[in-house]
Amino acid sequence: MSAAPVGTREISRHAVRAELARVAFNRFCLTGFNQVTFADLAKAAGVSRSTFLRYFGTKEDVVLFVFDPVGDVIADALDADRADQDDWSRLRNALESAVTFLVRDVQELVTILGLIEQTPALCARLREKQAEWRPRIVARLQETTSSTDGSSVIADVRVAAALECLWIVLGQWSASDGEADLGELLDAAFAAFSTPACRPTDAPS
Repeated sequence: MSAAPVGTREISRHAVRAELARVAFNRFCLTGFNQVTFADLAKAAGVSRSTFLRYFGTKEDVVLFVFDPVGDVIADALDADRADQDDWSRLRNALESAVTFLVRDVQELVTILGLIEQTPALCARLREKQAEWRPRIVARLQETTSSTDGSSVIADVRVAAALECLWIVLGQWSASDGEADLGELLDAAFAAFSTPACRPTDAPS
């Protein structure tokens, strides 16, 4: 599937948002998320408060800017993935694409995740974003699956579980200061949903 063309205006808007987010994040790290106002962010970025608000409606969205494309990254990976794999394996591979996208600067992402962990408002907004991504990922999973089980509720549960695995894995990775192997953490998280082997019952005496 070919990507839709992106206009120069949208490219420019993304570049401005990325720069504003970079400046704001540095300020949050120095001063604290709750202590910083939009007026502070605008001053640090050298723009007016109204200009800053045209690009970001909330402070939470400034911090979480880096996560905005994640839903599309996962959905696009399902497009490119092998449709003859089972859905759980396909979701595992799609999350590999998501973490590859996110982990471009290890220390920066560790710092962002640490700020989110410490700030309830950021945690809540990230959960909202996760809920916003889910319908598209579910639809893409169903469109591209070779499974005979096309139940929407099952696809929804699988995607919800996969996204929860992603955040747990990122949390564990962040706690290791980015030293843990993300692939191994993803494998461990997804294995938790595999059917455990039955333990043999003790033979009667």
